[in-house]
Amino acid sequence: MKACPLCGRLYPDDAGFCPVDGAQLTSATQVPVLADDQDARIGQLLCNRYQVRRVVADGGMGRVYEALDMQVRRNVALKVLHPEVAGDQVAVERFKREFEVSKLLPHDHIVEVLDFQPTNDGSFALAMEFLYGEELRATLKREQTIAPGRMVRMLSQVALGLDGAHARQLVHRDLKPDNLFLCQTSEGDTVKLLDFGSVKDKGESAKKLTVLGTTIGSPYYMAPEQAQGLETLDHRADVWALAAIIYESVVGTVPFMGINGPSILLEILTKDPKPPSQAAQNAKHPVPPTLDRVMTHAFKKQAAQRIGSVGALADAVGQAYGLTGTHREWAKASEADLTARIAAKLPELMKAVAPAGPASVADSFFGEADALSTFDAPAGGSVRPPPAALQGAPISQDVPLGVPKRGGNTMLFVAVGVGALVLGVLIAVVLVLLK
Repeated sequence: MKACPLCGRLYPDDAGFCPVDGAQLTSATQVPVLADDQDARIGQLLCNRYQVRRVVADGGMGRVYEALDMQVRRNVALKVLHPEVAGDQVAVERFKREFEVSKLLPHDHIVEVLDFQPTNDGSFALAMEFLYGEELRATLKREQTIAPGRMVRMLSQVALGLDGAHARQLVHRDLKPDNLFLCQTSEGDTVKLLDFGSVKDKGESAKKLTVLGTTIGSPYYMAPEQAQGLETLDHRADVWALAAIIYESVVGTVPFMGINGPSILLEILTKDPKPPSQAAQNAKHPVPPTLDRVMTHAFKKQAAQRIGSVGALADAVGQAYGLTGTHREWAKASEADLTARIAAKLPELMKAVAPAGPASVADSFFGEADALSTFDAPAGGSVRPPPAALQGAPISQDVPLGVPKRGGNTMLFVAVGVGALVLGVLIAVVLVLLK
């Protein structure tokens, strides 16, 4: 490893100059680390192995450093818990579980966690591969939205990583732009999923760390069942969260707004977002009406009526932008190739007829059962939505969408269903406010 004598950043052996300050790089072991009055760990050897070089980021749980692993001579990201968090047994257990879960997952699109150890100053440290790039949050803060080719490639790679986790019955539960890291390459971004500390293990022998009725996750990206703290939560909560990230990436705002946590959750439980093609009318990158249908199905309040997997969501989004194939191909395609393919189809797609208006409360409760079946992924892979759905054309039915076909007292069923939904919403909001 080489290091910058001015800022202390670490670089591979083939690097020549620091891109931050232009200084010529030298051997990392020959560059002294200056002590920092604000942080006693800088320059110290933690866990008898990691030489702490500089602070990278601060978070609610802990501080992230860049460190040199003296045993294998590689740089790592070292996340160390804040002192007050290190005294919380449940928080420490979640921290440790992030290391244990990581060992079960492939690392092409999930950050590799290398080590977990107590520190000599009474805390705990998690060593991870060091990533070069930035979080999606930083990209969106700077650019507001991202181009469709870049978005589809990102979504496809995230789907590969998450489908691997979901196959092991592991639900991330905290998907948000802060936890998608974009590593820039000549072919486009390589995405890495971060922070599996909030993961929910649906396996039979899973260790339960969440108290029944509590919620974990970021409100803007939280599925209704997650907002209510339901034990039935499964991988489809990640489908919802990923759909919210895609919506924000193409529109520039989150799908559900609010002034505080409870108001955001109330929006999620009771409202439908504005169709992205309408919300993004003034955005830098045009959004075709064909995406509206996909988002409608991804934001179904009932998990059973939602798009069935993150892979199926990625396929539907790519096809809404006119791509052929599946997310497994798009994850490896260059951003330039995807951009060209989308650009060739976009003028025609922009003329498509958007679905009529947001779904009603009754429709959100009952769902569009016939249409949804085309988006659910069977065992062994995802299926492609029919061309009619991608073009925004109405699906032929004997009765309006959202109303069960089997007759007899239909209005009574609707009234009972809506009443149950409203009652459930009120209970969920009261629980949230009492926390």
